[in-house]
Amino acid sequence: MMREAPEVREAGLSEASDVAGLITALLTELDGVPVDPAVVAANAETVLALPSVTAFLAVAGDEAVGVLVLNECAAIYAGGVFGEVSELYVSPDWRSAGVARLLMETAQASGRERGWKRLEVGAPPQPDWARTLAFYQREGFEEVGPRLRRVLLALILRRRSDLCEWNPGMSPGGVNM
Repeated sequence: MMREAPEVREAGLSEASDVAGLITALLTELDGVPVDPAVVAANAETVLALPSVTAFLAVAGDEAVGVLVLNECAAIYAGGVFGEVSELYVSPDWRSAGVARLLMETAQASGRERGWKRLEVGAPPQPDWARTLAFYQREGFEEVGPRLRRVLLALILRRRSDLCEWNPGMSPGGVNM
């Protein structure tokens, strides 16, 4: 039996819990360890309130099955403002059903409406996430090199007790010593 394609819509602040639930699953899958859903929910509310951030939800019936978070950025090399996909996740039961493509098409249409010249995305580490990279390439993205990061402030996504067990050098404020 074929499932009906989910509806993709912009997620408002009232849907932060749906966004957070999917991002919690994403982070757990990427890191291989559970994250604290309450912390992710608080972060989702904060981020979704930013005027430069738009989230899109794929909804089937009353179930959120996919999410894409889009940020407006600016750079001289990009000729001004552009978009960045910071998070994209589809529930495992809905993968290979066109949900990510629907979310990406919506993000691209949103970017065109805003006058963006480009859309960028960071892919997770290879070769473990080769399917993800292949998806982005099928969607027209070109590999332009590794993405790097430098942590400026520690972000606690796991329960403090779990972190302390893994990292006894953590200060009471949650910053690694």
